[in-house]
Amino acid sequence: MRRVRVIPTLLIQNGRLVKSFKFKKHDYLGDPINAVRIFNDKQVDELALLNISTDRHKKEINYDFIEQIVSEAFMPIAFGGGIKNIDQIRKILNLGVEKVVINKSLSNKDLIRNAASEFGSQSILASIDINKNFLGKEGVYLDNGRKKWSSNTLGFAIECEKLGIGEIILHSIYKDGTYNGYDLELLKKVSDEVSIPVVALGGASSIEDFYKAVESGASAVAAGSLFAYSGKREGVLINYPKQIELKEKLFNRLTR
Repeated sequence: MRRVRVIPTLLIQNGRLVKSFKFKKHDYLGDPINAVRIFNDKQVDELALLNISTDRHKKEINYDFIEQIVSEAFMPIAFGGGIKNIDQIRKILNLGVEKVVINKSLSNKDLIRNAASEFGSQSILASIDINKNFLGKEGVYLDNGRKKWSSNTLGFAIECEKLGIGEIILHSIYKDGTYNGYDLELLKKVSDEVSIPVVALGGASSIEDFYKAVESGASAVAAGSLFAYSGKREGVLINYPKQIELKEKLFNRLTR
């Protein structure tokens, strides 16, 4: 049986748990601490917490909040948002976070090299956010989708690996919250060219989507809306598939 990590992604905005649609229209979901407790009970593999507050790069990171999350969580935590320097990464990891997620600061090559050297590549993740223009041409965007950085998605991913990034979260902005499946073509394109794990994020609606993502090259799968609503944004319900369901519909199929 091939074990694949299935990772809920929690968006934190001004201390509140929210969910976005294509990185916009943020719905309030509740208290992030309560969500973590529910995920504990459901035996979640790993949690990714991303701070998307508009002032996150101006204010110091809320370490008390991170410590509170870590003290409640029974699973590994990845944290991102507002990370600008080595000292911040050191403090976050010392609080018990296993991985830091870098997005805007991917433009700072020295920071990535130094962080990977000091803390190990396994602790430094890149969230590569991809969007498409009206012609369907994709590009890499930083700062929660606000700033276009590169028109070469594949080249950017390869460079991240060379700088020492240990894992890539490939996040399709145009798929975010849509429930219409991951961008399998993009996943395969990037996964085929890098040797580090690639995590699929954006568009999942079912375990079947997880299976398709892994078959396309993803090492792990992540989702937001799927684990936050009772249906397609019909009502807030923090949820996660039962382990027996994941085994039957995902893990067992990957060994055939």
